Amino acid sequence: MNVGQKVLARPKLPNGGLAEFVVVGEDEVFAVPESMSFEEASALFITYQTSYYALHHRAKLQPGEVLLVHAGAGGVGSAAIQLGKSQGATVIATAGGEEKVNQCLEQGADYAIDYKDEDFVQRVKDLTNGKGADVIYDPVGGHVFDRSRKCIAFDGRILIVGFAGGTIPEAPMNHALVKNYSLVGVHWGYYARLYPEGVHDIHEELCRLYEKGDIKPLLYNVFPFDEVPSALTALGNRTTYGKLVIGGTFS
Repeated sequence: MNVGQKVLARPKLPNGGLAEFVVVGEDEVFAVPESMSFEEASALFITYQTSYYALHHRAKLQPGEVLLVHAGAGGVGSAAIQLGKSQGATVIATAGGEEKVNQCLEQGADYAIDYKDEDFVQRVKDLTNGKGADVIYDPVGGHVFDRSRKCIAFDGRILIVGFAGGTIPEAPMNHALVKNYSLVGVHWGYYARLYPEGVHDIHEELCRLYEKGDIKPLLYNVFPFDEVPSALTALGNRTTYGKLVIGGTFS
């Protein structure tokens, strides 16, 4: 690192980074390209790392495979869409409402399904000639996971990324056996603790993909530091997409 170099950092919890100044260890500092804004850099961290680790390390997504991304307009979902396309996959995304569906398409999804108006299971089957998706990226859980099992391809992989829907589902193992699919856990935080050097390797690859133009963090809005309550309210209302950033004035 050089004095004046543009970086992002990973402050330790429970204090985190919602502050004007932070102190971090040198292993928690990452260089970012000069072409990347600070706002984009803050939105790159964790979301893109999680999705890269999920798709490349856990699912081993291959060019030509079909990737179904749930909550495609969210932070990790939009990252998964972009990373899936950069890997050469056909990407189908789900989202709720016209604005979020359009955001999925703008991020590169080949197809976007409004789950409020359409049965995503039938739509995925129609788009894949009955085969289903090779990889399903699920940060929602609950009934979305239950329905996803109906449209996973033989030999497919369902990535268990999170439970944003508020319900942790249970999976009948006989169904996984009969359809020959895998349930693949994705715990980025644990991986990062075990393999800190791997975190830096993935970060460098993400910066390369950014400079290549394959990925670009989706920003909903940048809120001044004194508007944190408004940002949290917007996030809680579930009307946002991509990432909300606090700050905006960095020098």
